[in-house]
Parts: sequence; C-alpha cells; structure tokens
Amino acid sequence: MTEMYDNPKHVEDTFNKDKLHPYLTKAQEDELNELKRIISEKSSVSILDIGVGDGRLIKELFKHQDISNAIRAYEGIDVAQDCIDISTEVVSDMGLEGKVNITQLDAVDLKTLDKKYDMIITTWFTAGNFYPFGYDIKNYTQGYDLTENDKFTSIFKQAHEMLNPDGEIIIGSMYIDTDETRKKQEETYRNFGWTITSNKEDCFTSTKEGWWSQRYTEQRVLDYLNFVPKENFSFINLDDYDYAMMVRIRK
Repeated sequence: MTEMYDNPKHVEDTFNKDKLHPYLTKAQEDELNELKRIISEKSSVSILDIGVGDGRLIKELFKHQDISNAIRAYEGIDVAQDCIDISTEVVSDMGLEGKVNITQLDAVDLKTLDKKYDMIITTWFTAGNFYPFGYDIKNYTQGYDLTENDKFTSIFKQAHEMLNPDGEIIIGSMYIDTDETRKKQEETYRNFGWTITSNKEDCFTSTKEGWWSQRYTEQRVLDYLNFVPKENFSFINLDDYDYAMMVRIRK
C-alpha cells in the first residue's frame, strides 16, 4: 500500500453509505448544495476534480440538466485504481464519455496535465488526506509538526497555476480543527472498525490501518497557501457546530 485508497478495504468502508456517520453525510450534502449553487451561476465552466473517488459528485451534478449544461468539460483524477474503475463505470452508465474524462494520476503531479481550468475542486475532506512528503504513514508519528505541509502546498500551488483568469479553487470540505471535531472523527473511524493511533495533541487523525486526515483552521490554510493574497480566500462554514468548512480561492 502506497496511498490510503490503494487499500480496497478503505474504498469499501468510506464509500459505503451504511457505514457513514451522519456528520459525514451532512457534510456531503452541504458541500454539494454549495457546489451546485456556484456552478449554476456560471454559463460555461471547465472543471478538474482532484480525487474523483467513486464518482458520487459526477452522478449528483450531471443529473441536473441546468448544471450539466453549464459544465463545458469535466476531468476527474484519482491516485487509486479502484476509484478510477468505479468512477469510469459511472461515466459510462450515464453516457458522459464525450464530456467527462477520468485519469489515474497522483495529485502531486497535477502539472503533467498541462491544461487550464475554470474551476479546480476537491471534495469531501480529500484535501485532508494530503499528508507531508516526509511523513511515514506506516509509522504514525504522534505530535508531528504540521506548521508546514509541503505536499498540501505543492498540490494547490500547481492547481492555482492551472486556473484560467478569474478561475477558482474550491476545497469542498475540510475538517475544522477543534477538539469536538477530533472526537467526531475518531468516532467515525472506530465505526469503520479502525484503530486510532493519533492523540488530542495532533491536528490530524490517523489509524493503525493506514488512514490519515488533517484538520484545519482558517489561519493554517492561509499559512499553507501564502502565495495567494489573503483577500482572495472565502471561508464558508457548512454547519453550525464547527465540523466542516468550504474554502474558495480565487485566482
């Protein structure tokens, strides 16, 4: 296993609606509603989806004719072959082959796409899975210093450079770094049958099974992405209990 979703059990667990905690399904619904609202305000948009997963977003967006009409082109990438297989089948079943393209690609290699997009999105806490290049996910270091996260920064710097003028990055949902959110994360992962290895001092939750997901404050996002002017950020709370937020980053 080199990445979290290279583990078929992680794919099975995290895409199984019967195993999802209500906090996770609520975050899915809220970020989807925000995305639909944003896209519906545009007349023609090209989208890059980082971490296409099981194709859930494709299914949800393209079943609405007005949103489908607004999307000129949609490209989804994922590092895990299992996710590529699932999402490719979704595209085929919906007859979207001419409009939606699925490619296996690690997000750290975004620039190899050599394209420009109006909107680059990553949804449902995917950004929190971008652990630093030097972090050994198999050895779960507690208290790991996350003042910087070079992988997170590298991915979104490439994404920012790939935006068309007036384009934007949308990080659909990020865990907000509070102790209550940490407890909710741990509860969710225990529900999957996973064993928590991180502690309350960490701003991430990790498991013995090889899962890792980071929590954020607004300032942490600004620090990681300090190549973007502060006024180009918008932070949108997705609930009233400080669990998840959406971040919009304008070019």
